[in-house]
Amino acid sequence: MSEKVYDYIVLGAGVAGCHLAYELAKYNENILIIDRNKDVGLGASGAAGAFLSPLLGKDNKFKTLISKALSYSTKFYKDNFPSLITNCGTCRIPKNDEDRKKFESYKPYMDFEYKEFEDGYFFPIGSQVNSYEICKALTKNIKKLLSYEVSKIEKLNEFWYINNDIKTKNLILTTGADISLIKEEYFNIRAVWGQRINISSSTEIDINYHKECSLSKSRSIENSSKNLISIGATHNRFEEDMSQTSYDLKKADFNYIKPDEKSLKIMEDDTKKLLSLANDIKHLKNVELLDVKIGARASSVDYFPMVGKLVDSEKSIEKYPHILNGSFIKKENLEMINNLYVLNGVGGRGFVLSPYLAKELVEHIINKKNLSEDIETYRLFSRWAKRLKNKK
Repeated sequence: MSEKVYDYIVLGAGVAGCHLAYELAKYNENILIIDRNKDVGLGASGAAGAFLSPLLGKDNKFKTLISKALSYSTKFYKDNFPSLITNCGTCRIPKNDEDRKKFESYKPYMDFEYKEFEDGYFFPIGSQVNSYEICKALTKNIKKLLSYEVSKIEKLNEFWYINNDIKTKNLILTTGADISLIKEEYFNIRAVWGQRINISSSTEIDINYHKECSLSKSRSIENSSKNLISIGATHNRFEEDMSQTSYDLKKADFNYIKPDEKSLKIMEDDTKKLLSLANDIKHLKNVELLDVKIGARASSVDYFPMVGKLVDSEKSIEKYPHILNGSFIKKENLEMINNLYVLNGVGGRGFVLSPYLAKELVEHIINKKNLSEDIETYRLFSRWAKRLKNKK
């Protein structure tokens, strides 16, 4: 067993983990970030289009969260990594007449400046970031352990042990759709697989667009008359066993391994779908497919992210058995899993939510700042306990 003891280990080097490590490093240098992939920013984060745009709709708690995070993240990227964000604005286009009526009804509730433009609504705040380069930049000065598969985490006395080998005072799980290390039944995540493609085209596009897919501002390709354009993303949820395919949550570097026949068919179908949807926004000329990336977004059952400590359900029910009778127990009285934190469930808005949530979680860990109840994992425990009671 290694004698080295870390103050913090962040398990998962996607966008959430990289932002978290960056925020922790403001207070502590004794940090390790671990990932099964060969580099940071791969997996779902590497497949993301990394678009930043407003959530439209009437006022509700989720929209408020997204708007707050969008304002924060846009400023964060501009201030800290200005070369890695393209703030060109986004045109949101209704997909049909019914959708257009909804857009019209949302006008009184817009949180950001906009104007009517072409067939939709233009938001100047709309941006896109370079997903891989952002993750690299965030973790530039962070110690990393890559291509390392974690099969076991265990709490012994005051320390967490990774694979009986690596020791840390605090463990933070940012593992996305793979929640196999979390043994709490209430911690429920759905894997929604998405695909992003990069193409070359002679078509020039000045801004980002979103209709049924997202279409990026074009960028000139060096020594070419063509432009690079990103298109994303599809939404696939698989009920069947995908363990022998590229759509395997536990497979490392799956975007850098030749896909199996089944996976290739799905990718080809999704590529056709994305090109069709993109051409419904702008007619793309002289198209050549350059790159295909897939990844599993991590979505909670209520779409809100999950941040903070985990409730120890077994110990809490043992301490308060009347939980099973539907009794309400204040969260501060429940048994928690100490020195273990999560940042998960950012869904398809990882590059919007992660900067803001990472800051909030680190302020909670270091400075004891309260987290919003809307994002804490307690809400999932209380709902699970009620359902458990109904099953008894």
